[in-house]
Amino acid sequence: MIIITFLGTVSGIPSLKRNHPAIALEYFTDYRDVLLFDCGEGTQKQLMKSGISFMQINKIFISHWHADHFAGLIPMIQTMNLENRKKPLTIYGPEAERFVSDIVDLGYFGLRFPVKAVDVPFEGSEISLVDETDDYQIQSIPVFHSVPSVAFCFKEKDKWNIDEDKLKKLGVNKGPWLKKLKATGKLDFKGRKIKIQDVGRVKKGLKVVYSGDTKPCDNVVKISKDADLLIHDGTFLEEDVGSKAHADVKEAAKLAKKANVKELILTHISRRYTDLEELEEAAKKEFENSKIAFDFMKVKLKS
Repeated sequence: MIIITFLGTVSGIPSLKRNHPAIALEYFTDYRDVLLFDCGEGTQKQLMKSGISFMQINKIFISHWHADHFAGLIPMIQTMNLENRKKPLTIYGPEAERFVSDIVDLGYFGLRFPVKAVDVPFEGSEISLVDETDDYQIQSIPVFHSVPSVAFCFKEKDKWNIDEDKLKKLGVNKGPWLKKLKATGKLDFKGRKIKIQDVGRVKKGLKVVYSGDTKPCDNVVKISKDADLLIHDGTFLEEDVGSKAHADVKEAAKLAKKANVKELILTHISRRYTDLEELEEAAKKEFENSKIAFDFMKVKLKS
């Protein structure tokens, strides 16, 4: 299961109701993993209000280095230090080594825990593998913005579930051997060669994409193909010719349809808009399953 909490949903300048961009993704399997995507000003307080401890975050993914997407790192890292954090923190992003080193060196306080920076490719059209565990991958792809910027994809790995009907047909019983079969894909069991497909069925993993700031582009379509959820820049109601490479809600909705995603949530909303219904209606005309994000909005996904 995945729970996504929108901690900040405004673009550029915050308002009383909308904080700077940040999204927490909680992944639940045999354990709980908390990932943070972007970290605008005030993110640590938004986490406190949402009931998520920033001390549980071990990985942060920054889409690009505009202040509204990263300025919250500075106070949050210092607070982690004051709370005697010892666990490493890894920060991923385009040119991460350059910016993270500057952030860590700010002020007089040395850190009690290691902060690692991982550079993410920001040119071209290839999907890159950024991080991987036994249960999921984090991928990235360059997007179209005014500075080096990327979209991120959380992709849960497909898993094999044991089908009891198939077990019965083969005349075998459940047991510890099935765990080994899942790990190896095939096994000699009581003189029989058994493959995982003989007794199992594939459980497709969940897929969530976060575009960061971008004009709709082919790269976002590529990484978002068949996603369960696309979280996309929806800064304007209609195209803003003076915008610095942002999307309007209609463009983003058309992209979601093209990518065949199941659901679209639009965020990074300009403070000029107070009528969310107008934005949502415009998006729904292009892609029915569209929503406008708001601060502390929660979305649950189950495979």
